Amino acid sequence: MYNPFSLRGKTILVTGASSGIGRATAIECSRLGATVILTGRNEERLAETLNLLDISENKHFSIAADLTQQASIAELVSNLPQLDGCVNNAGIGKTTPVQFISENDLEHIFHLNCFAPILLTKELVRKKKLYNSSSLVFVLSIAGNFNILPGNSIYGSAKTGLSAFVKYAALELAGKGIRCNSVSPGMINTPFIQNQAYSEEDKQKDMSFYPLKRYGEPSEVAHAIIYLLSDAASWVTGTNLVIDGGRSLK
Repeated sequence: MYNPFSLRGKTILVTGASSGIGRATAIECSRLGATVILTGRNEERLAETLNLLDISENKHFSIAADLTQQASIAELVSNLPQLDGCVNNAGIGKTTPVQFISENDLEHIFHLNCFAPILLTKELVRKKKLYNSSSLVFVLSIAGNFNILPGNSIYGSAKTGLSAFVKYAALELAGKGIRCNSVSPGMINTPFIQNQAYSEEDKQKDMSFYPLKRYGEPSEVAHAIIYLLSDAASWVTGTNLVIDGGRSLK
């Protein structure tokens, strides 16, 4: 059956694959025929994701790695086969008012949300782990550009920094045939949201600002990521897809 979004024959690395958007992306990639490599810090949760993947066509595997450590990034890349795609999804957030920002919080959140995907991209390119028709997808957030909320300055600033990098990388790597794009989700029903210090009342109030009157599901972001990974997006680079139920319209 004709399917321009098929990932059959492609090998895709997904970071932050132990839960949420990363897990959903890994599952959907496997269903569309890709060989999926999972990475994250929690081996037990990576194993849970691995057990959810479609194994009808390919043998998937995981490599535990701490992307906040450059040595760990280098080791991860050295153990990878040639890739057709990489989904830079790993990230962390923390609600902190401006007057309580600490250097430790800045370093920790920027390192995982911004520096790690930049350094991973550098290593993949330097070690020639990317085919010349490969696709890199970076998971950003509407918190970086469209939805400015109190207490979210560190997370939003880190995602904004990564957004700029995606554009530079898209320009510089185009000559190698490597495409670089991003997705910017709104609020998604993931453990990331559940672990934030928001009451149910706060969530319902925030949800009311979404024209579609609900938060998104991880699979809805995964489907957009798959478009960017697939040959259907072969002439798309330097683009950011906003997936937010219309939140950025308000």
